Amino acid sequence: MEKRGWERRRGNRAEHLAAVLRKSWYRLRLSVRDPARVPTWDAIVLTAASPEQAALYDWQLRRAKRVGRIAPSTLTLAVPDPDGARIGSGAATIHAISTLARHLLHEGPNLRIRHVHNANCHSTSNKKFKCHLIILDQSESSGVPNDNTGSLPSSLNVWSSDDASFISVVNFMSKRHILLLHAGGDSKRVPWANPMGKVFLPLPYMAADNPDGPVPLLFDHILAISSYARQAFKNEGGIFIMTGDVLPCFDASTMILPDDACCIITVPITLDIATNHGVVVAAKDGILSEKYSLCLVDNLLQKPTVEELLESQAIQHDGRALLDTGIIAMRGKAWMSLYEDLVAAFVPAKHEWLKLHPLGKELASALGSQKMFSFCACLSIYSISFSDDLSFLHFGTSSEVLDHLGGSNSGIVGRRHLCSIPETTVCDIAASAVILSSKISPGVSIGEDCLVYDSSLSGRVQIGSQSIVVGVKIDGLSECERTGNSFRFLLPDRHCLWQVPLVGCMGRIIIYCGLQDNPKNSIEKGGTFCGRPWRKVLHDLKVQESDLWGFSATQEKCLWNAKIFPILSPSEMLNLGMWLMGSTNSNCKNLLFMWRISNRVSLEELHRSIDFPQMCIGSSNHQADLAAGIARACINYGLLGRNLSQLCEEILQKDILGIEICKEFLALSANLHDQNHGVLPKSRAYQVQVDLLRACGDDPTACMVEQKVWDAVASETASAVKYGTADHVFGSTGGVITSSKLTNSLEGAPFQPKKATVEFPVRVDFVGGWSDTPPWSLERPGCVLNMAINLEGSLPIRTVIGTTENFGILIEDDAENHVYIENPISISPPFNKGDPFRLVKSALLVTGIIYHKILSNSGLRIRTWANVPRGSGLGTSSILAAAVVKGLLHLMEEDESNETVARIVLVLEQIMGTGGGWQDQIGGLYPGIKCTYSFPGQPLRLQVIPLVASPKLVMELEQRLLVVFTGQVRLAHQVLQKVVARYLRRDNLLISSIKRLVELSKIGREALMNGEIDELGDIMLEAWRLHQELDPFCSNEFVDKLFAFAEPYCSGYKLVGAGGGGFALLLAKDRHCAQELTQALEKSSDLDVKVYKWSINLS
Repeated sequence: MEKRGWERRRGNRAEHLAAVLRKSWYRLRLSVRDPARVPTWDAIVLTAASPEQAALYDWQLRRAKRVGRIAPSTLTLAVPDPDGARIGSGAATIHAISTLARHLLHEGPNLRIRHVHNANCHSTSNKKFKCHLIILDQSESSGVPNDNTGSLPSSLNVWSSDDASFISVVNFMSKRHILLLHAGGDSKRVPWANPMGKVFLPLPYMAADNPDGPVPLLFDHILAISSYARQAFKNEGGIFIMTGDVLPCFDASTMILPDDACCIITVPITLDIATNHGVVVAAKDGILSEKYSLCLVDNLLQKPTVEELLESQAIQHDGRALLDTGIIAMRGKAWMSLYEDLVAAFVPAKHEWLKLHPLGKELASALGSQKMFSFCACLSIYSISFSDDLSFLHFGTSSEVLDHLGGSNSGIVGRRHLCSIPETTVCDIAASAVILSSKISPGVSIGEDCLVYDSSLSGRVQIGSQSIVVGVKIDGLSECERTGNSFRFLLPDRHCLWQVPLVGCMGRIIIYCGLQDNPKNSIEKGGTFCGRPWRKVLHDLKVQESDLWGFSATQEKCLWNAKIFPILSPSEMLNLGMWLMGSTNSNCKNLLFMWRISNRVSLEELHRSIDFPQMCIGSSNHQADLAAGIARACINYGLLGRNLSQLCEEILQKDILGIEICKEFLALSANLHDQNHGVLPKSRAYQVQVDLLRACGDDPTACMVEQKVWDAVASETASAVKYGTADHVFGSTGGVITSSKLTNSLEGAPFQPKKATVEFPVRVDFVGGWSDTPPWSLERPGCVLNMAINLEGSLPIRTVIGTTENFGILIEDDAENHVYIENPISISPPFNKGDPFRLVKSALLVTGIIYHKILSNSGLRIRTWANVPRGSGLGTSSILAAAVVKGLLHLMEEDESNETVARIVLVLEQIMGTGGGWQDQIGGLYPGIKCTYSFPGQPLRLQVIPLVASPKLVMELEQRLLVVFTGQVRLAHQVLQKVVARYLRRDNLLISSIKRLVELSKIGREALMNGEIDELGDIMLEAWRLHQELDPFCSNEFVDKLFAFAEPYCSGYKLVGAGGGGFALLLAKDRHCAQELTQALEKSSDLDVKVYKWSINLS
C-alpha cells in the first residue's frame, strides 16, 4: 500500500535530518583534525547567566576540546552577564564581543593590562551594568609585525583615540571568525537542564555511529551544523550568532552570504506558529532558488497577530511566514563596521567620526543617556530562507525534548549509550526508553519513552513513562542494608527528576516536577506542580501558601520561587518527593511535619546555589566508572569488540587512579589471544596491548609491540589466502618457503628458453576502497566498484620475464635500475623500504619460483615498466605485482588464473610491507567495469561481477569523466597504516564509514546498470567525504583547490585509491562541461595538473 502524503513527508524529513547531521559531523571532525586545510572558528563564545554558569560552560568547552569537538587552536570563552544583571540577547552580544576583543588582545604576544576603566551602561530592560574598557601597555619588546594573520603591534592602547592604533584594533578583530552562542537563560521551562545549561543537554542523534564515544550533546550538534557555515565566510572575517536551545538542521554548505552584509536565517512556518515567535518580513525580490532565497529585510515582527502579518505583507505566496531562527551572520565590512562603531562609541574622541555613520549620533550618545542600542551600521540586512530544507528543532520545554527523541526522529536516536544495564529477566526497561551514561541495577523499572541520563539507579526504583531522570544517584540497596527496611521509590508518569550538589551543603538535593509544568506560571494564571493545579496541591497536601512563598504581597507565586524542595538525607528526600508528587500512601501527617521543619529551597535559589565544580567532578568520575566497567567486561568476558583506547580516555579523567585501572587492564590482556585462540585475531590482541601501554604512559614499549601488530596482520593474511592454493606456492611460515621445500635438482637437463610477456591496464575506483584491505577483508564482507582503463592509448603496466642460460636472477626496471641476485634462496624479508626491487623480490618469494626446478638449470631476467607517474593512486604497484606473479606462474606452468593471482598479490603486499588490499589487482586483472565482493573465511573468497556496459554508457563515461594527475606524489602505505590501526583499535566511526562505503558500492553498481551517471557523481562525493573521515590527510590544500575549481562543472569528484595525491576523477555534469573544464584546467596558471586521455579497457 502506498504511503500517505504526511507519512512520506515525515519519512523524508527524518532521512533529510540524518543526512544533514552526518554530513555536518564529517565536516566538524575534519576541521578539528586538520584545521589548517579545513578552516574552523577562531573563537567560540558562549553567553552565560552568571559567573558560576560561565565556569560550568568553561568546563564543558574544555571537555569538547578533549573529545575532539573543538580544534585545539580555537579560543573558547564563556561570558557571563555583567554583575548578574539580565541584559537581553542584544546587549549580551555586544558585551560578549567586547569581552572577546579584550581577551584576544590580552592573550596576544607582548601585551599586558595597564588600566581598567568602568563605564556605567544600561540595557534595554533599563538594568545598569558596567562596561570594562581595558587599556594595554607596550611591553619590553619593541613590537610584533602586523602580518596577514592579524597580529597586533605591541604598542597599543585598545580603546585609544590614536587613529593608527584604533585602526589596528579594528583590523585585528575584523579578520577573526567567531561563533557566538546565546546560552545564558534560566531554562525555566526545562528546569532539569538548568544545572547543565540547555545547550548541553543530551541529544543522542547518530550516537550509534560511535557507541564508545561520549554522549552527543545539543551543543555538539550545533557545532557540527556551524562547521559548514564557517566556509560561507571564506577568507573574510565575520560572526555567526546562534541560540543555545535550537538545533537548525540544514545543509549550511549551501549557504551563500552576500559580501559585506548582515543576514538573518529564516525558515517558512505556518501562521499559528508565527504568532508566537519572531517573524521576518522579506522583500519580494531577490535571489530565489529551489533550496533557498536571499532577500532584503523590510521589517521584523515580534509575536504578531494574523492581522499584523497581513498588514506588514509578511505572508508568503504559500500562506506561510518566515520564522526568525535567531541565527545571524555578519561578514566582511558588516562585521568590521559593527565592531568599529562599537569601539568608537566608547572613545569620546571618535564620536565626531562616528556621528557621520547612520545611527552614529544615537550610538555616540547612548553612553551619556545610559541606553544601549542594537543596530547594524550603514549596511543592508538580508534574509536567507531555506524553504523546507531547514528543520527547526526547538528545545524550549521538557515535552519538546522528549518529542525530538521520538516520533519521526526516533530512527537516528541512540537509545542505549555508554550504560550498564542488567539482563532483561531481573529488570523491566521499555525498548523505547533512552538510557545514556547511566548504571541500572537489577530490580529497576523504566517506562516507555523515558530519558535517563548521567544517573545510577538501584533498589526498587520505578520510573513512569515519558519521564526524565538526570544526574540522580539512588543507591537503594545500601539504604535497605542500613535500615533493614524495604526501599521503594516511584516516579509517576510524565515527571522530571534531577539531583545536584549545593554550595556549602553535604550531599545532593533531589528536585522534581511535572513534565509540562511551567515554573513561570503563577497560581492565578493556571500554574501547576507535578501536573496538578496549585490549589489542588495545597489542598491535598494541607500546605499553606505562606509555607511556600512567605507573606510577601508583591511576589508572584509560582513554582520558580516556591520553597518546596527539602534538604535532607537521600531516603527522606525521596519519601517526601513521592508525597509531594502524590505517589505514596504513607503517613501524611508525619511527612508534612518532616517537610515543614526541613530546610527548603526554591528553583530560583537552587539556580544560584549549585556547586558547579562538585557537579563536574561527580559527572567525570561517574563517566570514568562506567567506562571502566565496560572495558573490564570487554576484557574479562568479551572478544575485545569495544574501543578500549576511547574508553581509557574517559577512565584517565580520574588521573592517578585512572592510570592504575589501565595498568590492571594491561595485566589482564597479556594472555587474551591464548585464552581465545581461533576466535580472537592476534593482531587485535596486540593492538589492545599497544593502546593500554599508551594509556599507561609507556610509549617505548608500545612502539615495540606495534611491530608485532603488522607482523600478525601479514601472517593472518597469508593464512587466509593460502588455503585452496597449490601447496608449493605458500609455505607454513606465512608465505615464505623454507629450503626444505626445494624441489630435487635436475642437474644435467638441457636449457629450455621460456618467456612470458604480461601487459595490464590501470584501475580507477569509484567507491568501496578500504573494504578490500586486511584485516577488514579477513573479518568482514567487502565490496568495491572500479574500472580498468588504458592511458594515452596504451596499456601502462608491462613485464617481460624470460629464462637465461646464466644462473641467478637479473631484475631491471624502466628507470634503468638493475640488480643481479646470484643466490635466489638468499632473498628474505623484511625488505628495506628504499629497495626499488622489493616488489619483484616479494613476487619471487610468494610464487615459490626460487625453489622451483626451473632455476636448477637456468636463471631469470625480469624487466618491468610502469608508464604512470609515481604515487599515482591507480593501483600501479599491485597491478605490476600481478603482472610479475602471472608471468612467473606462467613460466612455472602453474595456475595463473586471475583469482589465484589476485590472492597471491594480497599476500605479496603484506610481505612488501605496504599492506594493500585486493581491489588494485582485481582492477587490472579483469577488464571493464566490475563490482567485486569479498567474503571472509579460509580461504578468503572473491566474487567478481562484470558490469555489461552498453555502448551508450561507455561513450558517456568516456566523455564526462576526466582523469587528472594532480602532481601530488602520495604513498598509500602511509595512509593505510593509520587506517588499519584505527580499525584494529575498533574505532567505531571508521567502521561505520567503511560499512557505508560497502553500501555505496552496491548502490553505485545499480546506478551504473541503470545509466544514472549523475547519481554516481553523488556517490563519489559521499565516498570522498568518507575517505577524509578515515584520514583527513588523504587530501591537501592543493587538492581542495582543484576540487573547488572543478565544482561548478562537476556532479562528483574524488581522488582515486587511498588518496593523499595522485590522480583525481572529475565527473562532469555533461560532455560540454567536461570540455570546458578540460580547457579551463589547461589554461589555469594556479593548477599545474595534467588531463590524461583514457578509455575503458574492455579486452
